[in-house]
Amino acid sequence: MQKTMKTLLLLGGVLLLSPAVYAGADEPIDTGATAWMLTSTALVLLMIPGLAMFYGGLVRTKNVLGTMMHSFAAMGIMTILWVTVGYAMSFGENVLGGWFGWNWDYFMLQGIDDSILGEGIPEYVFSMFQAKFAIITPALIAGAFAERVSFKAYCIFIAVWGVLIYNPLCHWVWASDGFLFNLGADGAIDFAGGTVVHISAGVSGLVAAIYLGGRKSHPHLPMRPSNLVMTMIGAGLLWVGWFGFNAGSSISSGLATAQALTVTQIAGAAGALAWVIIEGWHQGKATALGFVSGILAGLVAITPAAGVVQPMGAIALGILSTIICYMAIIMKNKLGYDDTLDAFGIHGVGGIVGAIFLVFFIRESWMEDAAQLAGGSWTIWDQFGIQILAVLIAIAYAVVGTLLILFVLNKFIKLRATDEAEMKGLDNYYHGERGYGMINPN
Repeated sequence: MQKTMKTLLLLGGVLLLSPAVYAGADEPIDTGATAWMLTSTALVLLMIPGLAMFYGGLVRTKNVLGTMMHSFAAMGIMTILWVTVGYAMSFGENVLGGWFGWNWDYFMLQGIDDSILGEGIPEYVFSMFQAKFAIITPALIAGAFAERVSFKAYCIFIAVWGVLIYNPLCHWVWASDGFLFNLGADGAIDFAGGTVVHISAGVSGLVAAIYLGGRKSHPHLPMRPSNLVMTMIGAGLLWVGWFGFNAGSSISSGLATAQALTVTQIAGAAGALAWVIIEGWHQGKATALGFVSGILAGLVAITPAAGVVQPMGAIALGILSTIICYMAIIMKNKLGYDDTLDAFGIHGVGGIVGAIFLVFFIRESWMEDAAQLAGGSWTIWDQFGIQILAVLIAIAYAVVGTLLILFVLNKFIKLRATDEAEMKGLDNYYHGERGYGMINPN
């Protein structure tokens, strides 16, 4: 009898600890995958304060809090928008010819309370994971026009931009009936947001920076960063968070997760080392700012490719992205436009490099699967054309859409900070505070 009881208790323990446990829903919950996705969601959220520190350290002392508030404001605004309409527009069924999606069950997340996805995770977790992408994308844009935008105008801009630009792009690329998701043999490849996040943010930031014009006294007077130590800490937090960003996009906890995590680490390292080598050769010094810029260049490039390339490809993309991003920043200085924190030079350019050149490093198994789906042969040149088309569509939509939003908003509200606000600093003028206590804000 005792032996039977021990056997039953052991069996019960095995069932309780099993990765698939039924919880009154149609699908079994994979507790391992769910735990990883919860962790990934938190890691991506960590990127927001990381970005705030990265950007905040790069602006002048009088604009530190105002710049950091751009990231934190996005956390509040975009979360509420995502819960109300963002998730429905991004992952609902096609409406208006597929411009965006809609599902009333996703409105206010009212219909997913006990929903378990086929991957074995609660839909709440998936929706909150995707919400973090919707938060960080407009926050990235803010780097392009930092130190010269009205705080109220910024808040309204990112709300409208999120609804009209981000949500449709997200639907096209990641929704099961999105037209870019279904383009070609196996869709346009964007594993974790090279097109949806970085290209859209970088290009939109460039449009906004040119539309608003440069900062006062730019480029005639030096505008020194307030705290490069904070910038480096912010870059470190971004790198840590990027593991959730990329590896979490596998929506699983298995081989694909490990592959994405590995190439993420490698690409960031390759980008950083390439930047300091180039900078040392070109300028005679390897700077801290250059090192962290290289980290971001490598991480941005691997974002769309993390699910399809191997370590050698990660090294190549990290180096290639760094070279082209470095050249883009030099070109910016020659052309004279004021992309304050190089949102386009790093995120836009790095996203384009990763999204297009990933095709030359795709693992063979992916190409074989694509050929089967195509019902015949499928070459890297076929996928190359798909990637270029997807990138061009994302760029065109971001340019036209952002320009229209800025033009219309500027008719009703002044987008650019006043001359007085720029002179006093955004911290004091818009928030009544100073980031560094008794330090002279100038």
